[in-house]
Amino acid sequence: MQPKLNRLGLGGSATPSPPSSPLRNSPRVHRRNAKAGVAVRPPPPRSLVQRVTGSLLSLLLRRQGVFLFAPLIYVGIMIFWMGTISLESMPRIISRPAQGSLYRSPQLYRRLKAEMDADNSTDALATIWKHSYKGGIWKPCINMSTNELPESNGYIYIEANGGLNQQRTSICNAVAVAGFLNATLVIPNFHYHSIWRDPSKFKDIYDEDYFIQSLKNDVRIVDKVPEFIMERFGHNMSNVFNFKVKAWAPIEFYTNFVLPKLFEEKLVRISPFANRLSFNVPTPVQRLRCLANYEALKFSVPISTLADKLVSRMREKSPNGKYVAVHLRFEEDMVAFSCCIFDGGEEEKEEMNAARERGWRGKFTKRGRVIRPGAIRLNGKCPLTPLEVGLMLRGMGFTNNTSIYLASGKIYKAEKNMGPLLEMFPFLQTKESLASAEELAPFKNFSSRMAAIDYSVCLHSEVFVTTQGGNFPQFLIGHRRYLYGGHSKTIKPDKRKLAILFDSRNIGWKALKRQLLNMRTHSDSKGIERKRPNDSIYSYPCPDCMCLYNKTEGPRPPQSI
Repeated sequence: MQPKLNRLGLGGSATPSPPSSPLRNSPRVHRRNAKAGVAVRPPPPRSLVQRVTGSLLSLLLRRQGVFLFAPLIYVGIMIFWMGTISLESMPRIISRPAQGSLYRSPQLYRRLKAEMDADNSTDALATIWKHSYKGGIWKPCINMSTNELPESNGYIYIEANGGLNQQRTSICNAVAVAGFLNATLVIPNFHYHSIWRDPSKFKDIYDEDYFIQSLKNDVRIVDKVPEFIMERFGHNMSNVFNFKVKAWAPIEFYTNFVLPKLFEEKLVRISPFANRLSFNVPTPVQRLRCLANYEALKFSVPISTLADKLVSRMREKSPNGKYVAVHLRFEEDMVAFSCCIFDGGEEEKEEMNAARERGWRGKFTKRGRVIRPGAIRLNGKCPLTPLEVGLMLRGMGFTNNTSIYLASGKIYKAEKNMGPLLEMFPFLQTKESLASAEELAPFKNFSSRMAAIDYSVCLHSEVFVTTQGGNFPQFLIGHRRYLYGGHSKTIKPDKRKLAILFDSRNIGWKALKRQLLNMRTHSDSKGIERKRPNDSIYSYPCPDCMCLYNKTEGPRPPQSI
């Protein structure tokens, strides 16, 4: 049995011993073998490289601190090596801007113009949404008070800042606060601003007598502070205590802080006052806002008279008396404030830098401020150009014989930028083209009065198109809902999507039109009721200012938010 195991190598003394380890063949072993007379093979000769490498390794092993300098040695070698390479031989990395970050609408227009001109397959004014709100009909239901007012707690004087519709916000909030505090409201003073440069007073823009009469059962309103009150302050309004109220302040702030001071002084001042009251307020306060905005505020007789004429002239010039109103914000100050880049090159850049410095001295050149025009465009913050508005409307199905009313200020480089829009919509009108120079003369140098004329003509259009955010379109959206049973027929485009569409190099006319028709449909499907407590009643009058009626149940009362 033993031999068999030996043959298989599994046991016994016949098992061969393993080879000796190379580590054990040290020079000491070789010397011992030599003394014993054992023949020793000399090691093979080493090359010069091996000897140098061995010497270095021996040195490093003896002086391990040298390893601390190894990274510096490596970096030095790499810098020396990179210096021997020509940069021209290196591959170049090309950075391509994200789609939608550049203004390429003119190229898109030139490429699609022929196909667009040949397409009159749909008429948006004939197919624009006709249905009313499916749940019933919304109608104004602001209850008019008939009760006598108790004795006033004092006078509130406010300064309304901003443009036309920011001032409108101040007026409505002032009515709500004065009514809630049982105070007498002094007709708001309009603060002169260097941007709008309009010295108009309240009675120049609104019908002051109608305003006071409409609110007489809810809020006391006077045109000036009585003399016996002003005597206490030396006939100087700057001596009156002024509240600096934070934006969107809750109504409790006025109860806890303004009312005690009103009891004490009998006159308080709040300046500035735009957006100084939250939208999330009790129903009685909301009702006063509705009453002021939708019933009490009517434009002055000169403004409303001219506006009615322009509405009549637009209807006479329009097929079936229907026209589309477009609010276009492409004035120089808007282009400058946006910090967007268009197609004007260095000349545009210099003009915009100068405009920003004139209007907002130092704001855009602060240390550390970074402006990214491409990101601004991708986020949908750039104002639409006249060309882009034309492309959008044609894609949404409005044919070239559609009557357009353009509400705007002085367009930046109008001769160049308005050309494409007039090619797409030759029946375009403005207040300057509809009214004579003599008719516009009383309003010409007053930006708020000119804006009031635009507001009135847009209010009575078949469709209203907003191209930029702001108070003007927000008030119009709500006002049109109030007038037209809750349904405003307003187009509010998705500008983020437009930026990508107008920067598409391969998109065809049919594909572009399909996308824009979907965008128009989405505008129709947007809700008309306030969904969140802080939604503006100036854009969503339902259900605070309007009630939902149906044939069987009658009106539903306004819901408490």
